[in-house]
Amino acid sequence: MEHQIIIETEVDGVEDFAGALRQVIPAALEAEGVGLPCEVDVLFTDDEGIRQINLEQRDVDRSTDVLSFPMFDFVPGAPPAAGDESLLDPGSGLLPLGDMVLSADHIRAQAEEFGHSQRREVCYLAVHSVLHLLGYDHLDEGPMKAQMRAREEAILGALGIAR
Repeated sequence: MEHQIIIETEVDGVEDFAGALRQVIPAALEAEGVGLPCEVDVLFTDDEGIRQINLEQRDVDRSTDVLSFPMFDFVPGAPPAAGDESLLDPGSGLLPLGDMVLSADHIRAQAEEFGHSQRREVCYLAVHSVLHLLGYDHLDEGPMKAQMRAREEAILGALGIAR
């Protein structure tokens, strides 16, 4: 299945991440059983850029590592499937799954903090965001967060992207 990953950047130094995103985003969609071709829009920005988006869209005045803006309210573990063609954009034939915004500043800092590569960090954040676009959430420290973490590790593990 051919997904379209559109990547825009407001910052330098993230060009190497494009290939990783084009690998990991479709892999996450496949692992979750998405049965329709999707479009995912990705924006790389810095801490100030993501802080501004967070403030405008969520009324939260702070930077963060990743923001996810789903186009639909899916149920975790019940992804869009073949037969849900009414969800497809008639012009592109793709499911506009949503947008993700990544802070290059947070990617660099968290990779250093956790002792792994920036590529691993961007892959983790992309999988995390895809799961949000598919309805997963982690508003509490309970079962929803545990379910999301388990899916993240399973997807990254299948790709050979370990901590």
